[in-house]
Amino acid sequence: MSNGHEPKKNAVYAAPAPATNFIRNIVDADLAGNKFAARMWAGKPGLSSDHAKGQHDQAKIRTRFPPEPNGYLHIGHAKSICLNFGLARDYGGRCHLRFDDTNPAKEEQEFVDAILDSVHWLGFDYEKNGESNLYFASDYFDWMYEFAESLIEKGYAYVDSLSAEEMREYRGTLTEKGKDSPFRNRSVAENLALFREMRDSKHADGANVLRARIDMQSPNINLRDPAMYRIKRAHHHRTGDKWCIYPLYSYAHPIEDALEQITHSICTLEFEDQRPYYDWLLEHIRDAGFLADPLPRQYEFSRLNLTYIVLSKRYLNQLVSEKYVDGWDDPRLPTIAGARRRGYTPEGIRLMMERSGVSKADSWIDYGLLEDCMREHLNDVAPRRTAVLDPLKLIITNYPEGQSEACFAPNHPQKPELGKREVPFSGELWIEREDFQETPQKGFFRLYPPMGDQPGNKVRLRYGFVIQCTGCEKDAAGNITKVTAEYFSDSKSGTPGSDTYKVKGNIHWVCAKGAYAAQVRLYDRLFTTPYPGRESGNYLTDLNPDSKRTITAYLERSLKDAKPEERFQFERHGYFVADRVDSLPGAPKFNRAVTLKDSWTAK
Repeated sequence: MSNGHEPKKNAVYAAPAPATNFIRNIVDADLAGNKFAARMWAGKPGLSSDHAKGQHDQAKIRTRFPPEPNGYLHIGHAKSICLNFGLARDYGGRCHLRFDDTNPAKEEQEFVDAILDSVHWLGFDYEKNGESNLYFASDYFDWMYEFAESLIEKGYAYVDSLSAEEMREYRGTLTEKGKDSPFRNRSVAENLALFREMRDSKHADGANVLRARIDMQSPNINLRDPAMYRIKRAHHHRTGDKWCIYPLYSYAHPIEDALEQITHSICTLEFEDQRPYYDWLLEHIRDAGFLADPLPRQYEFSRLNLTYIVLSKRYLNQLVSEKYVDGWDDPRLPTIAGARRRGYTPEGIRLMMERSGVSKADSWIDYGLLEDCMREHLNDVAPRRTAVLDPLKLIITNYPEGQSEACFAPNHPQKPELGKREVPFSGELWIEREDFQETPQKGFFRLYPPMGDQPGNKVRLRYGFVIQCTGCEKDAAGNITKVTAEYFSDSKSGTPGSDTYKVKGNIHWVCAKGAYAAQVRLYDRLFTTPYPGRESGNYLTDLNPDSKRTITAYLERSLKDAKPEERFQFERHGYFVADRVDSLPGAPKFNRAVTLKDSWTAK
């Protein structure tokens, strides 16, 4: 699959040996130089004075995965999860799961719960040796406020009363330097008083912001006095109405890292230009006596760019809210919840992340790589079952009426230790409609009726008998309603007589008596083009109208007892999972995870 530049609560798993990359090289060098040998850990986040009272940190490194709880995690987040948790695992460290809940207007407990579930499902845990590293940025609001006052007192921050539009104008552009706000030279006393009034809800939303005083002439626009706090009257899902001012992410994020003693703060490339501000802020807070060296360091890698999907939160929200899909866990969405419901496996996702690599170069990964990783894992673990998705009745006219017998099919052809299962056989079966042609095309080796003086074709019913087609029946509209055939009683698979029959066709079937008629959803890619919206300017015009088809299929009766999230290979058709949401005991519904072969390469 292409990996080149784009053209103009499960058990924690045992990972394979990781591939090296530039981030691992950095970690190797840091550890070889004993960079963190003297680092202390208080057992929980805190100031340098708190950590100094603790013990030497048993974690060789500390990484973090810091999602904002304003939506469901998607496959792009999975790359960061695998990278950060994988580094901590491989280097004897800890990975913190931290909810960056600094924007209460968009955050909900539903998203917190969904994120926790997704991280566990992917096979990772934030608890190790009795130490739980589940944190919330909102737990640090008091410290963040204290640091802000300290920066004001030392002349490194000021309250600005420009409007949002005026601030944008004063900020300048990439080619035009910014200019100082008329409020930039307020006195320390005035800034402290105004900031406290902001905290005490004495100013309207948007009336003031707290800004860092750095350099409005800087060529790096992120250093032109970035905003640190804004007034926002919104109920917070954890702190309630205690605060009406909230820190900006660029201010909160480095502080969270430092309080948690993070060693390697790994971000995607869009944060590269913000690294100077990250360092500036932590150095000034350290100089004020709140933090100690070594400070966290930020490193950036390229985000996951996968064809045939969209990962923008705005787009995903639109797809869900405007009901183009059936919720955040719709199996067509690139959310982790959707992937899980579709039947994808955490092992397959982790394999894909390992193969896509970690680098600083932006590139596009073909969606087929993810599908191939799923096929590879599911082929190994999924037991085989038989299903007829487009059923056509087959009547074996010379089979004794009312009689049935057992045939035996392997549960996994590459794993004989898994044994065989019993499948019933009788004179009335379901076969795939495409396995019969009244007038066969050239090279068709499945069922067709006698033609002139030529007898009907012979095929083997997989795991059963050889049959010979004798004809078909039609309805008034000319549609074929059933196929008739005769069987050879000495041709049963696994018996000595079966060796004497040589046929080119081999088709699968389900015994009509006792077959399980189940709802099956055939999922495909949500978009028809690799880069949705590129040509049309509107990604919605590239939605695939055939991304979901719901059918009634006939399945071998053992599938009636499938438990939610049990996965199977439906022989010939692909890999399917019993839906985890709306399957009922004794009445599972099935979702297609992936076909047996890539059907998109030739498109």
